[in-house]
Amino acid sequence: MSLFLLMYLCVYSALHLYLFLKARAALHFSLGPGLTLGVFMVAMVTAPVAVRLLDRQGTVLLARGLAYLGYIWMGLVFFLVWLSLCVDLYNLGMRLVAALTAWPTTRLLLAGKKAFFSLLVVGLTLGLWATVEAWRIRLEHVEVKTDKLPARLDRLKVVQISDLHLGLMVGESRLQRILSLVREADPDLLVCTGDLVDAQMDNLNHLASLFEEMRPPLGKFAVTGNHEFYAGIDQSERFLRLSGFTVLRGARETPEGLLAVVGVDDPASAYRGVGAVPPERQEAAALAAPRSPLFTLLLKHRPSVRTESLGQFDLQLSGHTHKGQLFPFTLVTRLFYSMQAGLHRLEGGSLLYVSRGTGTWGPPMRFLAPPEVTLITVTRTGG
Repeated sequence: MSLFLLMYLCVYSALHLYLFLKARAALHFSLGPGLTLGVFMVAMVTAPVAVRLLDRQGTVLLARGLAYLGYIWMGLVFFLVWLSLCVDLYNLGMRLVAALTAWPTTRLLLAGKKAFFSLLVVGLTLGLWATVEAWRIRLEHVEVKTDKLPARLDRLKVVQISDLHLGLMVGESRLQRILSLVREADPDLLVCTGDLVDAQMDNLNHLASLFEEMRPPLGKFAVTGNHEFYAGIDQSERFLRLSGFTVLRGARETPEGLLAVVGVDDPASAYRGVGAVPPERQEAAALAAPRSPLFTLLLKHRPSVRTESLGQFDLQLSGHTHKGQLFPFTLVTRLFYSMQAGLHRLEGGSLLYVSRGTGTWGPPMRFLAPPEVTLITVTRTGG
């Protein structure tokens, strides 16, 4: 059993135990309902593992059905847990006030059936809101000015997609909506900054033709994310190429001599033992090539910035964070990536834009982190 799987089972089981105890304290149910709820919770804890096993066995419909049930439940669990913790902190505060001031606060406590069902209604409402928000993909507009575009080019339109996680739950219908926004943006260049795929690759080839229809004049470029390596880098890279993307793995391209596009692998390549050249060395080598006077676009899945690279690229495009996807996980991802969404100015005149992501991972929900297709308009300044 992998360390990650063990940690997942421990943490997710603890969350369920916490909710089970809260429900029992509020509802005082008997053995029968308690046993039924307990069995259901155990099934939901193991559901993501069962989904992967079913998918690998080729039972796609069953895997997809269980995935929707298990991951929607997971999203609801997250909401219910942090709402319950907020209630617990509030009740603790009221009890401290009573202990320190002798002011009777018992009537202000949130407890019992009424409080429990109120919390349940709020959690379900937030879950519904988050499901709708995940479906409403935005076309985000970003403007960048530079004096590095050739005189014959006044502006350049780059569309970024990231973290689609194509698989059991993000399929053709959502991809059609994403590509509709890409067509609306009418890009000169389309880039994907990793995690285009999620896990199993056996049932995705029909989606490649949808991508292949997109043919912006300056081409399509992609880099690997961690999930490309989890799914299997050979299959992932084959799918990307079948979709019409040029996969940049420590390489530099200059489409029609109008700009430079550099891309590097995700660090997961080292963890999976399949990276011939570490991403740091890929980046150093690709950016250390004879300095181009052209606008340089660096594609990199994670929003980490090498100090040595500052000033060697003009705009880094990244994803990976999903901006937490479900608040309050935004606060958690900020601990690892201080620049987790939006446009950031760096030293040396470089810029970093971090996409909130175009799809979803795990629960098909987003809360205070709406999905996006990003249109970056690079405008030439000067004469």
